[in-house]
Amino acid sequence: MDQTQIDALRAQPIAPFFHLIDGKHVPASDGGTMNIISPIDGTVITTTAAGTAADMEAAIASARAAFEDGRWANQPPAARKKVMMKWADLIEANALELAVLGVRDNGTEIGMAIKAEPSSAAATIRYYAEALDKIYGEIAPTSSDILGMIHKEPVGVVGAIIPWNFPLMIGAWKLGPALAMGNSVVLKPSETASLSLMRMAELALEAGLPEGVLNAVTGEGRIVGETMGLSMDVDVLVFTGSGATGRRLLEYAARSNMKRVYLELGGKSPNIVFADAPNLDEAANVSAGGIFRNSGQVCVAGSRLLVEASIHDEFVAAVAKAAEGMRVGDPLKVDTHIGAINSEGQLTANLGFVKTATAEGGKIVTGGDRILQDTGGYYMAPTVVTGVSRDATLAQKEVFGPVLAVTPFETEEEAIALANSTVYGLAGAAWTSNLGRAHRMVRGVRSGVMHINTYGGADGTVPLSGFGQSGNGSDKSLHAIEKYVNLKTAWIKL
Repeated sequence: MDQTQIDALRAQPIAPFFHLIDGKHVPASDGGTMNIISPIDGTVITTTAAGTAADMEAAIASARAAFEDGRWANQPPAARKKVMMKWADLIEANALELAVLGVRDNGTEIGMAIKAEPSSAAATIRYYAEALDKIYGEIAPTSSDILGMIHKEPVGVVGAIIPWNFPLMIGAWKLGPALAMGNSVVLKPSETASLSLMRMAELALEAGLPEGVLNAVTGEGRIVGETMGLSMDVDVLVFTGSGATGRRLLEYAARSNMKRVYLELGGKSPNIVFADAPNLDEAANVSAGGIFRNSGQVCVAGSRLLVEASIHDEFVAAVAKAAEGMRVGDPLKVDTHIGAINSEGQLTANLGFVKTATAEGGKIVTGGDRILQDTGGYYMAPTVVTGVSRDATLAQKEVFGPVLAVTPFETEEEAIALANSTVYGLAGAAWTSNLGRAHRMVRGVRSGVMHINTYGGADGTVPLSGFGQSGNGSDKSLHAIEKYVNLKTAWIKL
């Protein structure tokens, strides 16, 4: 990355963004707009259309029409593959523009953004493009006078609600398999991070995706998200975000057409460090990155550090040192390690969790404060809190910020019990040199992803699944395709 190029892109004004409906840029039906505030300095950088229920209904109608006439669903797999491969190429070619646009919108540090956003999105789109002509139906084992065939058909219209922390990466997790299987999609980006995702949708049209196959509507969740959830014409709803919103989407499905709803929700992921970890210094540095990268705004963040009591003080000191060595600041500077909190409201919530933690007996080892307030942006020091009991708020509630809760344990059994003591089950980790213990931790900790002697880095070849109140279904890997197809049996008497 070149700082000069980044600075030049930062200096460019951002034109207002409108909905993308039936291949056209469309303002809100009532002319409403929303200000987009950059968390870097608290300034308004552009506006987006403030969607209405009518806008969302128009987007869904466009997607339905596109699906029914087969302009995409009926194309041969090779033709769909060609378009999606070109789309991935365009994302890659515009990677720095997309990354800078996204950072201006949501505050992720540019070093992480370039890899986790456009680079990841391009790889995901390419992965599903390569896979789509390798998804076969099945022949059932029947008697000789019967031919039993199992077809895999697209579900129809997919509604996708995308969060603000990694809009391109998570957006591609939904768009890649949904479009690969021939569905039409309606996107609803987050109110606080929609720009890069809207631009990526435009690139899909440039790549040759037929008009109406991918529509995108910006606006408040309580308006356009609710309209999508209650629609009788959306067949599958996919969502990444908070548990509270996930519950509402399930209710909307029940009140409408009982559409399938797949949810990737919150986490309170345990990062378990045993005294026999192969390299405690490495464990400390990786653990700090596992919670503080992107200011802790990562669904699988290792937000609970469970440390064997015999090394507790030593290890906590090493994590605190690593945290204090991470530079917090302007996310568009290449030497910044930690960028901005997404919004002022999120920053306020984060600080409230720290205040509650100390009131409940926790001790702040480092951080705990808002910093760089003179910039006008939303920044928080990486925060480590020790003495967090099993039932403390900080051990049970997802913060989604740079706040690490530390709890000691004595035995392997206690570590597993602590790890499983929340309603979540998204990710986890264990650090140990004992192979048998490593396998016991993988089996014992209830989470969709379990790391051993690392934290993070699982690529698109493996699924991300949620246990408990962390959701259902899977993103990533070939398993994600299952959400976007219907199985149809053909029972033929010969």
